[in-house]
Amino acid sequence: MARNKEKLVLLLDVGPSMHGVLSEVEKLCSMLVEKKLIFSKYDELGVVVFGTEESNNDLTTEVGGYQNITVLQDIKVVDGDLVDTLQKLPRGTVDGDFLDAIVVGMDMLIKKYKDLHKGKKRLCLITNAIHPIKDPFEGSKEDQVMTIAEQMAAQGMKIESIVVRGRFSRDANKGVMDENDHLLSIFSKKTHTRTVYVDTPTSLLGALKTRRVTPVTVFRGHLELSPQMKIKVWVYKKTQEEKFPTLKKYSEKAPASNKLATHQVKVSYEYKSVDGYSNSVIPPEQRIKGYRYGPQVVPISTAEWDAVKFKPEKGIKVLGFTDASKIKRHCYMKDVYLFIAEPGNTRATLAVSAIARAMKEMNAVAILRCVWRQGQQNVVVGVLTPNISQNDKIPDSFYFNVLPFAEDVREYQFPSFNSFPASWQPNDQQQKAADELVQMLDLAPSGKEALLPEFTPNPVLERFYRHLELKAKQPDAAVPPLDETLKKIIEPDPELVAENKSVFDALHRHFELKQNPKLKKSSRQWYQEKQSGSNAHVSGGQAVNSIENQPPVKIEKIGDLTPVQDFEAMMSQRDNPEWVEKAIKELREKILALLIHPDGEDKYQKAVECVAALRKGCIIEQEPGPYNDLMHRIRQYCEEKGIKSLPQLLASRDLTLISKSEAEDSNVTAEEARSFFVKMEPKPDV
Repeated sequence: MARNKEKLVLLLDVGPSMHGVLSEVEKLCSMLVEKKLIFSKYDELGVVVFGTEESNNDLTTEVGGYQNITVLQDIKVVDGDLVDTLQKLPRGTVDGDFLDAIVVGMDMLIKKYKDLHKGKKRLCLITNAIHPIKDPFEGSKEDQVMTIAEQMAAQGMKIESIVVRGRFSRDANKGVMDENDHLLSIFSKKTHTRTVYVDTPTSLLGALKTRRVTPVTVFRGHLELSPQMKIKVWVYKKTQEEKFPTLKKYSEKAPASNKLATHQVKVSYEYKSVDGYSNSVIPPEQRIKGYRYGPQVVPISTAEWDAVKFKPEKGIKVLGFTDASKIKRHCYMKDVYLFIAEPGNTRATLAVSAIARAMKEMNAVAILRCVWRQGQQNVVVGVLTPNISQNDKIPDSFYFNVLPFAEDVREYQFPSFNSFPASWQPNDQQQKAADELVQMLDLAPSGKEALLPEFTPNPVLERFYRHLELKAKQPDAAVPPLDETLKKIIEPDPELVAENKSVFDALHRHFELKQNPKLKKSSRQWYQEKQSGSNAHVSGGQAVNSIENQPPVKIEKIGDLTPVQDFEAMMSQRDNPEWVEKAIKELREKILALLIHPDGEDKYQKAVECVAALRKGCIIEQEPGPYNDLMHRIRQYCEEKGIKSLPQLLASRDLTLISKSEAEDSNVTAEEARSFFVKMEPKPDV
């Protein structure tokens, strides 16, 4: 049996005013049990509903009263039947009394466990608390709640209240709601309590912590401000990413009759030599790790690796203080840690509070060097931020965020919008349409933020757990569609979108969508089609089909005989992104070589064919820079050597600069491209 198993009783309001949200309550409570079956399968749980027409509980039979309260499930270890029970809650017909339901739940825990398991017993109340509770026979309602809270504290019980309001309680009596809220707040004065108010189905799904995580310290020791001043602190993780449960290998080889079979799969590895001469297993003492260093592998033994390791001493030291504005939020890494003074240490509590309040007043943060454990290989440097408590019973503390080292920072340089041409800049109408879209999708239009992190469950995990529960009952069940409540987390609110259709229409009207010519046909497809077409013409009707099924020869360098064909073949190879850059660079060099040493009687004809192929390739890849640079070099070369035939030949083939209309990255206008070779023509003598 698990040492920290929880004993929980759910107190669910099923009265008529809760019918609109009961389907979400069913999902929430069934999810609670589903997670307990995965993470806390020894926890025990009971279910009480109030607002039912009938009454079925021990207190009604024993002492009378406590009407309209039904014990739907006695306390027992969680199982699949509990999930079925919670997915089919009854719909009540009367307004229930949440205080009577709390007493019934307490009675169940006391009778089951008596004085045992203090701190492990919990009540969870889900109600809208919009109906008045009955007046007590003696004293006031406040006195009655105080008595119940004192009894809960004596028994070591906790209570968690989830109050559903918002659109579910628009027509309720405000005076009654205020009174009930006040009564629920009294519990916090005498016992451990948590009261949460929700107003949407989405926030309801995240209001109940469906998985308990026991707090564990990552560090206990001194926060060293100087060698002479140290404060004893405990450090906990404040946030941590929730991941999928670990899936384990399962074997069906064990006989079905064996009730003690674990069905576990154990994996073992053997290392053998690859020399081909022996098939013997290499023992661990003859194996050593190697690290690649260029073309070679450098072996490093365990003893050498231990000697190389950096072994800092455990501890936390303050390196200094700085203004909070100098630490940017986007530099925070990993999880958030909580620093508190050592519990029960008054001097440490006063010291932490004094430093935290001084830092808050000066808008300062501290930079810390942390080594959580002895023998830890890495050092963490981070920022310590003061957390001033608003509750007199909770002392001040700190939040700690890890900061990056130089190797952890990714610097990406992007061009400024101001460097783009005016045609790329948004006009006033486009800017206004974009502003209205952002304002319309504001998650906190009235100051109350939607999708708060503490109330928004992870839709991926939620769907996984629901499907896992379904597969446990129906192994062949298909994946169900996404739940409507979870859709509201990952998709825009349909009602909000419908109400602001004019905003979307304006955005669509001012931002016309055009097809990107670069994406019409990939360069690889173009080159492959071109090559297949050229092969068809080369055959000349002869029977050369025998070579069609042979694998294409991989071209790694542009040759002298067929430079254009080699260039096209290299451009069509996409197994490595470097092929395109290599092909363009080699063809440029080939063109320059052909200019210096013209080929035979055709003079510059071969160079012009290469220029045409390079221009086509650079347009397809949207890389105008290499080609345009080459054309400037060709013009300069012709001007220096007095060559007129080559520019005329290029102009006749319309092989001018690549303009912006052909490639977006080009800074050449169409007029500049047309007049590129015109500038070379000598002026006539006057």
